[in-house]
Amino acid sequence: MNLIDDLNWRYATKAYSTQKVSEEKINFILEAINLSASSTGLQPYRIFLIENKEIQAKLGANSFNKQIATSSHLLVFAAYNKVTTDHVRSLISLAAQKQGVSVSELEGLFNMIDSYFKTQTEEWQKSWAERQTYIALGTALIAAANARVDATPMEGFDYQIVDEVLGLNEKDLHSIVILSLGYRDEANDYLSSKPKIRIPISEMVTKIH
Repeated sequence: MNLIDDLNWRYATKAYSTQKVSEEKINFILEAINLSASSTGLQPYRIFLIENKEIQAKLGANSFNKQIATSSHLLVFAAYNKVTTDHVRSLISLAAQKQGVSVSELEGLFNMIDSYFKTQTEEWQKSWAERQTYIALGTALIAAANARVDATPMEGFDYQIVDEVLGLNEKDLHSIVILSLGYRDEANDYLSSKPKIRIPISEMVTKIH
């Protein structure tokens, strides 16, 4: 299907039906996220897939976003608190495996990436990891639209609750954004029939020749 048609179809769904998203479509979205652009290939985030209603209700506590509890599935995007040498070493080990070379042959790449992050503060590393996470979120939204699965990206949740329920602190992660997945309940979603509102491309884009 045409990508522009997919993007015109999608919107931030406000009400979900009880229809479940198939495992095949969920896996398609997850694979797309895994293929998302990532600076140096580090992917400094992890995705938590939740379809347990009790856990969804816990994650939605103190939130005005009812979609957290009522959607078919939730994706919690969590970024690393900092970039460590171990993260870089894991990347190089994977690269060597995928490229069929020895780790020692990639020592120069390891030193370049590791030394770069060592020159940055932990605050900068955390912010960088968060920005990288949003690139993955964008890929997830596009993939969901392509699969005709409704989705709602949300920042309006209690981060402390989510981090605690999912044990993120112990994993050196922190939650950034939640993406609910499911199928729109057109009868109860006031936005489902509304036109998409976007500024003209001529206003958004400045062309410099």
